[in-house]
Amino acid sequence: MGTKSQGRALMLGLGAVLMWSTVATAFKLALQHLTPLQLLAVASLVSTLVLVVGVSIQRRWAEVAQAWKSNRWRYLGLGFLNPFFYYLVLFKAYDLLPAQQAQPLNYTWALTLSLLAVPLLGQRLHRRDILAMALGYVGVLVIATRGDLLSLQFDSPLGVALALGSTVIWALYWIYNARSEDAPVVGLLLCFLTGLPWVLATAWFSDGVPSDWRGVGAAIYVGLFEMGITFMLWLSALKTATHASRIGNLIFLSPFLSLIFIAQVLGESIHPSVYPGLMLIVSGVILQQYRRG
Repeated sequence: MGTKSQGRALMLGLGAVLMWSTVATAFKLALQHLTPLQLLAVASLVSTLVLVVGVSIQRRWAEVAQAWKSNRWRYLGLGFLNPFFYYLVLFKAYDLLPAQQAQPLNYTWALTLSLLAVPLLGQRLHRRDILAMALGYVGVLVIATRGDLLSLQFDSPLGVALALGSTVIWALYWIYNARSEDAPVVGLLLCFLTGLPWVLATAWFSDGVPSDWRGVGAAIYVGLFEMGITFMLWLSALKTATHASRIGNLIFLSPFLSLIFIAQVLGESIHPSVYPGLMLIVSGVILQQYRRG
């Protein structure tokens, strides 16, 4: 067992959060030159290779083989959800919306998870859960309508629907993955290995091979830092921490840091409604996370 160190865990966790905070910007940079399917194909291939390297370094291939033997049908279904369906919907949302809208809307997936856990896992909603979801989805309306709640006018109704729809897919993925006893990196690799054929085949027949290397470079960055290296950094941070919950709290920094990159790199002028909307969403997620605290 590795040595516990809260200081080292903090550095690993902050590194992961910083990397995750850049990916919304990378999505938009890639989508300037690639279709959502082309971005998904390149990023998924890179993520899969990173996970292969990670599993090899950790010498977990025997666990991969055992997990596949025991749960191949579950992983075939999970691989369709993530990476194929989830990222296809998410990237299309980013293609239609400004990053400053798409990123906070997607962040509501934790609230969606609580809502779907009622019919799918038999869990109950408590008053604090309901308040958390009310805060979060009011925040969604504030951002999506640019603060004009009464008009209910959206820049892209389809983009908003896809961004919120991606939270449903992501929540379903985690609900169906909840009972897995496999190591996270093992399960994620099997999901990418089973989902990659869907991604590559659909991208090939629909949009062809990407030819713009600026887009390909951004897509490689997404593959490295959305699910690849960053995921393993985050797992290492949680494993090294003496107080894992304190490391988990760092994730609440991500949407705010993301706005800085969106403004500075993409040059998006952040609309004033984004800040109160994001505060409502994050407040709802925090309240939902600590409903038993």
